[in-house]
Amino acid sequence: MKIVLASNNQGKLAELQALFAPLGVELLRQSQLGIPEAEEPFRTFVENALAKARHAARASGLPALADDAGLCVDAFGGLPGVDTAFYATQFGYEKGDANNVRALLEQMQGVEDRRAALVSTLVALRSADDPEPLIAVGRAPGLITREPVGGNGFGFDPVMFIPAFGKTFAQLDPQMKNTHSHRGQAARQMLALMRQRW
Repeated sequence: MKIVLASNNQGKLAELQALFAPLGVELLRQSQLGIPEAEEPFRTFVENALAKARHAARASGLPALADDAGLCVDAFGGLPGVDTAFYATQFGYEKGDANNVRALLEQMQGVEDRRAALVSTLVALRSADDPEPLIAVGRAPGLITREPVGGNGFGFDPVMFIPAFGKTFAQLDPQMKNTHSHRGQAARQMLALMRQRW
């Protein structure tokens, strides 16, 4: 089965391709089909993921899968949330993973409450007008470190310390990370929903 992935993020694509391979699902990045990115005007992950999936399904005529994910920091009332990808730009830096990490660590200087969670919301549609979208949510709680640790992963992985492992996501090998990450949790839920409903 071919499903268009409503994202151009290479890290997300690689993770999701590995997770969906057992179902015989081939994920096609929307840019491969000439589909531009959708607007993401909403303040919740689920609304943005649904908008992205509908946009990709409508433009491609294929079933679509969208992921909206982000970092929710307790001390910041759950922010940056849906603005995670552009976090650094709020503080005068260019968009990018390294700058996002830098900005976060600067903003958290002197903050004792380091609790945070990486959240992934996956939405899948059979068509653009599917009235029953499949929705799966994964949440990986942890603590924000005071400096980046580890060289694997992407995004906030180097500063997301997972107490159960005593390591950051960036210190885990990819298979271990995929098993326990927010995106891995959501993908397993989504695979189960697809098997059951589709």
